[in-house]
Amino acid sequence: MTIPRAPALLLSLPILTGIGMGLLTACNGEASAPPPAPAAESPRPVQVAEVVLSSARNLSAHTGVVQARREVEVGFRTGGRIVSRAVEVGQPVAAGEVLAQLDPADLGLSLRAAEADLASAEAQSRQARNEAARSRELRAAGHVSASYDDQRVASARAAAERVASAQAALELARNRLSYATLRAPSPGVVTALLAEAGQVVPEGQAVLRLADPAERELLVRVPESALPGLATAQAEARFWARPDVPVAARLREVAPQADAALRTYAVRFTLDAAPDWVALGMTGTIRLAQPGEAAARLPLSALHDRGHGPMVWRLLPPSGGASRIEAVPVQVLALAEQTAEVTGPLAQGDQVVALGPQLLDPGQRVRVVQTRLSATLR
Repeated sequence: MTIPRAPALLLSLPILTGIGMGLLTACNGEASAPPPAPAAESPRPVQVAEVVLSSARNLSAHTGVVQARREVEVGFRTGGRIVSRAVEVGQPVAAGEVLAQLDPADLGLSLRAAEADLASAEAQSRQARNEAARSRELRAAGHVSASYDDQRVASARAAAERVASAQAALELARNRLSYATLRAPSPGVVTALLAEAGQVVPEGQAVLRLADPAERELLVRVPESALPGLATAQAEARFWARPDVPVAARLREVAPQADAALRTYAVRFTLDAAPDWVALGMTGTIRLAQPGEAAARLPLSALHDRGHGPMVWRLLPPSGGASRIEAVPVQVLALAEQTAEVTGPLAQGDQVVALGPQLLDPGQRVRVVQTRLSATLR
């Protein structure tokens, strides 16, 4: 007969029950333990730019062309056919240098005719003087009347005046012959040719244009809104040929009347100390500046807008090796390709976040990993 095992099972129940109660007690102990403290937020690395305040300037720019202050159109002082031209456009010339030549044949004939007229007048004058001398002798002897003598004296005077007229005509003919050679009236540069060899030109017609490069100026056209500040603005010229080299400029002339088509005013700025590489015809830009309130030039990437206007993140004094940031509203005065000129409650030496301001929040802890130049992206 087989003995049942139920009692063994019953004996094991208390053991299993004890184990289960132990496990339950352990689980309840773990559930009732307090949660661990969260890890402290690590500071976010940032690049900063140091604020450097300077006198702000309200800038405006106007583009124009370099011209000579004195530019003249040169022509022959007599008419004729041009037989030769000795200069080209852009060629520098000295005072008195030959520029062009007329055909002197007709002018030479005029000179010969004037010489003949003078010789004839001198011969008639000698004859009239001799007759006047004989008339005085005959009158003294009582052989002729006083009126006859007066006529001979008047004829002698008229003949002498004809000699003077013939001498003036001869001098004029000589001058006209010398005018057949066109010479430079002053040093300069040929900027335009208005006639060619073989062309017949009248007296006074312009043959070429000559500019004096000693005094150069920049001619710009400005709208009427820019006129009030021209007299007090500080002017500086920059040229596309060398944009990194500023050239001092001085206001010389403002047109009294606007251009009928463009409605702008022609303004001339003298370039007193212009370097030699500033050539006539170059394109340049006049930058006008007016002193204003103190402003800071910051990297363009430092600006941020969260719907309340432009702002920057300023670093507060560090605590525990890290700093916190605060928002500082600013006003943008001017924007360049990589920088912005701003004003606001910024002090000299303040540090602002220079890159990635959209990734930060107010009061966030940051640490400086790099300080950049305030006006560049380096």
